[in-house]
Amino acid sequence: MQIYLMLTKWLLIGLSLSTGVAAAESYHFASINLLAEQEVGRIVLPELYKKLNINISISPFPGKRAEYTAVSGQLDGEIMRIYSYGEENPAMIRVPTAYYYLETMPFVLKSRNLRILDRDDLRPLSIAKVRGVKHTNNITAGMTNVHNFDSPAEIMRMVAQGFVDVALTNTLGGLLVIEGFQIETVVPSGKALDRLDLFHYIHQDHKDLVPRIDAVIAQSLASGELEKMIAAAEKQVIEQGTTIYSR
Repeated sequence: MQIYLMLTKWLLIGLSLSTGVAAAESYHFASINLLAEQEVGRIVLPELYKKLNINISISPFPGKRAEYTAVSGQLDGEIMRIYSYGEENPAMIRVPTAYYYLETMPFVLKSRNLRILDRDDLRPLSIAKVRGVKHTNNITAGMTNVHNFDSPAEIMRMVAQGFVDVALTNTLGGLLVIEGFQIETVVPSGKALDRLDLFHYIHQDHKDLVPRIDAVIAQSLASGELEKMIAAAEKQVIEQGTTIYSR
Protein backbone atom coordinates (compact mmCIF):
# COMPACT_ATOMS: atom_id res chain seq x y z
CA MET A 1 0.00 0.00 0.00
CA GLN A 2 2.83 2.38 0.88
CA ILE A 3 4.53 1.69 -2.49
CA TYR A 4 1.23 2.36 -4.27
CA LEU A 5 0.83 5.70 -2.47
CA MET A 6 4.39 6.71 -3.33
CA LEU A 7 3.87 5.83 -7.00
CA THR A 8 0.61 7.78 -7.02
CA LYS A 9 2.35 10.79 -5.45
CA TRP A 10 5.13 10.78 -8.04
CA LEU A 11 2.62 10.34 -10.85
CA LEU A 12 0.67 13.38 -9.66
CA ILE A 13 3.88 15.42 -9.39
CA GLY A 14 4.82 14.36 -12.91
CA LEU A 15 1.42 15.34 -14.26
CA SER A 16 1.63 18.69 -12.49
CA LEU A 17 5.04 19.41 -13.96
CA SER A 18 3.98 18.43 -17.47
CA THR A 19 0.90 20.63 -17.20
CA GLY A 20 3.09 23.54 -16.11
CA VAL A 21 5.40 23.03 -19.08
CA ALA A 22 2.48 22.86 -21.50
CA ALA A 23 1.09 26.08 -20.05
CA ALA A 24 4.31 27.99 -20.74
CA GLU A 25 3.51 29.27 -24.23
CA SER A 26 6.41 30.23 -26.50
CA TYR A 27 7.01 30.84 -30.20
CA HIS A 28 9.98 31.27 -32.49
CA PHE A 29 9.86 33.84 -35.30
CA ALA A 30 12.18 34.88 -38.11
CA SER A 31 13.36 38.39 -38.89
CA ILE A 32 15.45 39.83 -41.72
CA ASN A 33 18.98 40.61 -40.65
CA LEU A 34 20.83 43.88 -41.21
CA LEU A 35 17.69 46.04 -41.59
CA ALA A 36 17.00 48.85 -39.13
CA GLU A 37 13.20 48.49 -39.15
CA GLN A 38 13.53 44.78 -38.32
CA GLU A 39 15.81 45.66 -35.41
CA VAL A 40 13.04 47.92 -34.10
CA GLY A 41 10.61 45.01 -34.44
CA ARG A 42 12.98 42.69 -32.55
CA ILE A 43 12.73 45.06 -29.59
CA VAL A 44 9.02 45.92 -29.72
CA LEU A 45 7.33 42.61 -30.58
CA PRO A 46 8.61 40.64 -27.54
CA GLU A 47 7.25 43.41 -25.30
CA LEU A 48 3.83 43.11 -26.93
CA TYR A 49 3.82 39.34 -26.46
CA LYS A 50 4.72 39.72 -22.79
CA LYS A 51 1.27 41.23 -22.30
CA LEU A 52 -0.07 37.77 -23.17
CA ASN A 53 2.47 36.06 -20.88
CA ILE A 54 4.05 34.56 -24.00
CA ASN A 55 7.79 34.39 -24.55
CA ILE A 56 9.07 34.64 -28.10
CA SER A 57 12.51 34.15 -29.62
CA ILE A 58 13.58 35.79 -32.88
CA SER A 59 16.25 34.53 -35.29
CA PRO A 60 17.61 36.93 -37.96
CA PHE A 61 18.19 35.55 -41.48
CA PRO A 62 18.73 36.95 -44.98
CA GLY A 63 15.36 37.89 -46.50
CA LYS A 64 14.72 34.81 -48.63
CA ARG A 65 15.86 32.46 -45.87
CA ALA A 66 13.59 34.19 -43.36
CA GLU A 67 10.66 33.74 -45.73
CA TYR A 68 11.45 30.06 -46.30
CA THR A 69 11.76 29.18 -42.61
CA ALA A 70 8.40 30.84 -41.88
CA VAL A 71 6.40 29.63 -44.89
CA SER A 72 7.67 26.06 -44.54
CA GLY A 73 6.61 25.98 -40.88
CA GLN A 74 10.14 25.49 -39.56
CA LEU A 75 9.52 28.64 -37.53
CA ASP A 76 6.21 30.09 -36.38
CA GLY A 77 6.16 33.19 -38.58
CA GLU A 78 7.97 36.47 -39.27
CA ILE A 79 8.10 39.51 -37.05
CA MET A 80 7.31 42.08 -39.76
CA ARG A 81 6.61 42.24 -43.48
CA ILE A 82 4.62 44.47 -45.80
CA TYR A 83 1.01 43.75 -46.85
CA SER A 84 1.87 42.01 -50.14
CA TYR A 85 3.89 39.35 -48.33
CA GLY A 86 0.61 37.80 -47.16
CA GLU A 87 -0.81 37.83 -50.69
CA GLU A 88 2.24 35.96 -51.96
CA ASN A 89 2.33 33.43 -49.10
CA PRO A 90 -1.09 31.91 -48.33
CA ALA A 91 0.39 29.78 -45.54
CA MET A 92 1.05 32.97 -43.58
CA ILE A 93 -1.69 34.81 -41.71
CA ARG A 94 -1.37 38.58 -41.45
CA VAL A 95 -2.06 40.04 -38.01
CA PRO A 96 -4.56 42.73 -39.08
CA THR A 97 -3.21 45.72 -37.14
CA ALA A 98 0.07 47.13 -38.46
CA TYR A 99 2.54 48.03 -35.74
CA TYR A 100 5.29 49.85 -37.67
CA TYR A 101 6.06 51.21 -41.15
CA LEU A 102 8.86 51.73 -43.61
CA GLU A 103 9.66 54.14 -46.42
CA THR A 104 11.20 53.19 -49.74
CA MET A 105 13.85 55.85 -50.17
CA PRO A 106 16.33 56.36 -53.03
CA PHE A 107 19.84 57.37 -51.92
CA VAL A 108 22.07 59.07 -54.49
CA LEU A 109 25.36 60.87 -54.88
CA LYS A 110 25.02 64.43 -53.59
CA SER A 111 27.09 65.77 -56.48
CA ARG A 112 24.78 64.38 -59.18
CA ASN A 113 21.56 66.11 -58.08
CA LEU A 114 19.41 63.25 -59.40
CA ARG A 115 15.69 63.97 -59.20
CA ILE A 116 13.74 60.82 -58.34
CA LEU A 117 10.13 61.70 -57.67
CA ASP A 118 8.36 58.47 -58.61
CA ARG A 119 8.93 54.89 -59.69
CA ASP A 120 9.28 55.74 -63.38
CA ASP A 121 12.29 57.94 -62.60
CA LEU A 122 14.15 54.77 -61.57
CA ARG A 123 13.82 53.02 -64.93
CA PRO A 124 16.85 54.50 -66.76
CA LEU A 125 19.08 54.18 -63.67
CA SER A 126 21.24 51.40 -62.25
CA ILE A 127 19.87 50.36 -58.86
CA ALA A 128 21.32 48.58 -55.84
CA LYS A 129 19.01 46.98 -53.28
CA VAL A 130 19.14 44.44 -50.47
CA ARG A 131 18.40 40.87 -51.56
CA GLY A 132 15.04 39.38 -50.52
CA VAL A 133 13.37 42.60 -49.30
CA LYS A 134 9.78 42.83 -50.53
CA HIS A 135 9.24 46.58 -50.78
CA THR A 136 12.30 47.14 -52.97
CA ASN A 137 11.53 43.99 -54.97
CA ASN A 138 8.07 45.36 -55.69
CA ILE A 139 9.11 48.86 -56.70
CA THR A 140 11.82 47.55 -59.08
CA ALA A 141 9.69 44.79 -60.62
CA GLY A 142 10.25 44.63 -64.40
CA MET A 143 13.37 46.78 -64.28
CA THR A 144 16.51 45.23 -65.74
CA ASN A 145 19.43 47.17 -64.27
CA VAL A 146 18.90 46.04 -60.68
CA HIS A 147 21.66 44.55 -58.50
CA ASN A 148 21.23 42.66 -55.22
CA PHE A 149 23.53 42.91 -52.21
CA ASP A 150 23.51 41.60 -48.66
CA SER A 151 23.16 44.78 -46.59
CA PRO A 152 22.33 48.50 -46.69
CA ALA A 153 26.00 49.23 -46.03
CA GLU A 154 26.98 47.47 -49.26
CA ILE A 155 24.46 49.30 -51.44
CA MET A 156 25.50 52.68 -50.01
CA ARG A 157 29.13 51.90 -50.82
CA MET A 158 28.13 51.00 -54.37
CA VAL A 159 26.60 54.45 -54.81
CA ALA A 160 29.49 56.23 -53.07
CA GLN A 161 31.99 54.52 -55.36
CA GLY A 162 29.99 55.31 -58.50
CA PHE A 163 29.17 51.71 -59.44
CA VAL A 164 25.39 52.33 -59.40
CA ASP A 165 23.16 55.40 -59.59
CA VAL A 166 20.75 54.65 -56.76
CA ALA A 167 20.57 52.66 -53.53
CA LEU A 168 17.02 51.72 -52.49
CA THR A 169 16.32 50.98 -48.85
CA ASN A 170 14.27 52.09 -45.86
CA THR A 171 14.93 55.69 -44.84
CA LEU A 172 15.96 54.87 -41.27
CA GLY A 173 18.38 52.13 -42.31
CA GLY A 174 19.95 54.26 -45.01
CA LEU A 175 20.50 57.21 -42.70
CA LEU A 176 22.06 54.92 -40.09
CA VAL A 177 24.57 53.64 -42.65
CA ILE A 178 25.44 57.15 -43.88
CA GLU A 179 26.00 58.39 -40.34
CA GLY A 180 27.65 55.27 -38.95
CA PHE A 181 30.10 54.79 -41.82
CA GLN A 182 30.51 58.56 -42.41
CA ILE A 183 29.53 58.36 -46.07
CA GLU A 184 29.21 62.09 -46.65
CA THR A 185 28.83 61.90 -50.43
CA VAL A 186 25.50 60.02 -50.41
CA VAL A 187 22.14 61.59 -49.50
CA PRO A 188 18.46 60.67 -49.65
CA SER A 189 16.81 61.96 -52.82
CA GLY A 190 14.47 64.03 -50.67
CA LYS A 191 11.24 62.17 -51.32
CA ALA A 192 10.24 58.66 -50.30
CA LEU A 193 8.75 56.69 -53.19
CA ASP A 194 6.42 54.78 -50.89
CA ARG A 195 5.37 54.42 -47.26
CA LEU A 196 4.20 50.95 -46.29
CA ASP A 197 2.67 49.54 -43.13
CA LEU A 198 4.46 46.60 -41.54
CA PHE A 199 2.54 43.64 -40.16
CA HIS A 200 3.38 40.65 -38.01
CA TYR A 201 2.82 37.30 -39.79
CA ILE A 202 2.00 33.97 -38.16
CA HIS A 203 2.05 30.53 -39.78
CA GLN A 204 -1.40 29.04 -40.30
CA ASP A 205 -0.58 26.23 -37.84
CA HIS A 206 -0.91 28.86 -35.08
CA LYS A 207 -3.92 30.77 -36.42
CA ASP A 208 -5.53 30.90 -32.95
CA LEU A 209 -2.70 33.20 -31.88
CA VAL A 210 -3.59 35.87 -34.45
CA PRO A 211 -6.63 37.49 -32.74
CA ARG A 212 -4.89 37.43 -29.37
CA ILE A 213 -1.79 39.36 -30.43
CA ASP A 214 -3.86 41.59 -32.72
CA ALA A 215 -5.94 42.69 -29.73
CA VAL A 216 -2.76 43.59 -27.84
CA ILE A 217 -1.33 45.57 -30.78
CA ALA A 218 -4.63 47.41 -31.36
CA GLN A 219 -5.00 48.27 -27.66
CA SER A 220 -1.38 49.47 -27.40
CA LEU A 221 -1.85 51.59 -30.53
CA ALA A 222 -5.07 53.16 -29.24
CA SER A 223 -3.57 53.97 -25.83
CA GLY A 224 -0.46 55.59 -27.27
CA GLU A 225 1.79 53.03 -25.61
CA LEU A 226 2.91 51.54 -28.92
CA GLU A 227 4.13 54.94 -30.14
CA LYS A 228 6.28 55.27 -27.01
CA MET A 229 7.62 51.74 -27.44
CA ILE A 230 8.53 52.46 -31.07
CA ALA A 231 10.27 55.72 -30.15
CA ALA A 232 12.33 54.01 -27.45
CA ALA A 233 13.23 51.16 -29.81
CA GLU A 234 14.26 53.55 -32.59
CA LYS A 235 16.47 55.43 -30.13
CA GLN A 236 18.10 52.16 -29.10
CA VAL A 237 18.68 51.11 -32.72
CA ILE A 238 20.15 54.50 -33.59
CA GLU A 239 22.50 54.25 -30.60
CA GLN A 240 23.61 50.81 -31.77
CA GLY A 241 24.61 52.41 -35.06
CA THR A 242 26.94 50.34 -37.22
CA THR A 243 26.85 47.33 -34.88
CA ILE A 244 23.67 46.34 -36.73
CA TYR A 245 25.68 45.88 -39.92
CA SER A 246 28.79 44.27 -38.43
CA ARG A 247 27.22 41.16 -36.94
